[in-house]
Amino acid sequence: MKMNRIIFPLVLALVATMSVTGCKKGQPKTTIIPGPRQAPIVDTGNQNTLPNSQPFNDNQNVQSNDKQPGGGPLPDNWTPDMMLRDPAALAANTIHFAFDSAVIKQGEEANISAVASALSANMNDRLLIEGNCDERGTEEYNRALGERRALAAREALVKAGVDANRIRTISYGKDKPADPGHDAAAWAKNRRDDFILLHPKPGV
Repeated sequence: MKMNRIIFPLVLALVATMSVTGCKKGQPKTTIIPGPRQAPIVDTGNQNTLPNSQPFNDNQNVQSNDKQPGGGPLPDNWTPDMMLRDPAALAANTIHFAFDSAVIKQGEEANISAVASALSANMNDRLLIEGNCDERGTEEYNRALGERRALAAREALVKAGVDANRIRTISYGKDKPADPGHDAAAWAKNRRDDFILLHPKPGV
């Protein structure tokens, strides 16, 4: 009986010690990604998340030619400010629209093809499409019309094989006329999409 009084507290103490040291909850599990990089990932419930919160995919070891300033990969949410603008490169390929229309006219296919070819020639380049209108109509209406025109060109380029994520659009409405005149000839020049070729900034 006396022996049981001594052993029983010892057993209870041993069980308590094992439960504290052997069951630490809430600790993230670490896994090694197979392959030459051997980068640890933290298990936060999302199996596709790296410690730096960059998406992980099975092709991460494939080197990409898709570069941003500084030589890294260009993110999906890139902006034209990350690139160098080259407005002269595609100036000859500006397309024009009929009054109050965002439909690409017949005869503009050659310009769309030329822009698509320029982008295919250098996969690091990007494109900004600037939609413009003539001076007639309200500011709000022309801003919306300019955006529809830019999106129409973007859709045409995607159909020509250009990755949609390589293109950004902006509408200037009637704020950026090519011709400051106030007649039909000037208006025809101002109803347009300008294509601005974007080059990666040199690496630091």
